[in-house]
Amino acid sequence: MTLYTEGFSHFVASMTAPIASGWSKIAGWDSHPLRNAALTRRTPTPDLHGWSAMDTEDLTVIADAGYFKRVDILSCHESDITAFVPRSPNLGNRAKTAFGKKDFRYLPENDEYRCPANERLIWRMTTEEAGLTVHRYWSANCQTCALKSQCTHGKERRVTRWEHEAILEAMQERLECDPDIMRVRRQTVEHPYGTLKLWMGSAHFLTRTLKRVSAEMSLQVLAYNLKRVMNILGVKPLIQAIQA
Repeated sequence: MTLYTEGFSHFVASMTAPIASGWSKIAGWDSHPLRNAALTRRTPTPDLHGWSAMDTEDLTVIADAGYFKRVDILSCHESDITAFVPRSPNLGNRAKTAFGKKDFRYLPENDEYRCPANERLIWRMTTEEAGLTVHRYWSANCQTCALKSQCTHGKERRVTRWEHEAILEAMQERLECDPDIMRVRRQTVEHPYGTLKLWMGSAHFLTRTLKRVSAEMSLQVLAYNLKRVMNILGVKPLIQAIQA
């Protein structure tokens, strides 16, 4: 099963739910109720790993860059969930220098990086940031490098590597091998969420309080899924399946 994630936000209520591939049906609604906050960059990342409870042996999750969170991707990997989540671009560093982290090639056999000037950035230290164990690499030749002005404005260019960075690199390789997968995701999620927003109108929710709005959204999702199945299978096959 392939799940494409998308969020729905209106004032102080927001939801995030996976969209099952094939029929564009909203799946896993019970495990993703409304949040009492709008979806923003500061909102805690929805739990990708929580969808592993679905009854399927082969689960693939495809999300946009807003869902990129290292610990969730690690949990997906440990639960045999194939994740496709692009990394958010490092806009701050890219605006100041010509070289980003992707321009530094990691050599696992030596545990070191090779920079655009072909200098070796060796391991220097290990530290912990925001609960993550990371390693620092830099070269002693940055001061005399001809490309220093294009690389860093500091004393040397330091590269940080998470202890499970190989999992992120493998995911990035999957994304590069299938460049159309994010386009398919956009096409898949726009149908159900666009339809729901059309049904709900400009006011979206007619009720107040999180409990009532959550119940209203649950009914909207149920109605969408039923209508979607009826459009694909027909009313009689649906009734027969329910009665079986």
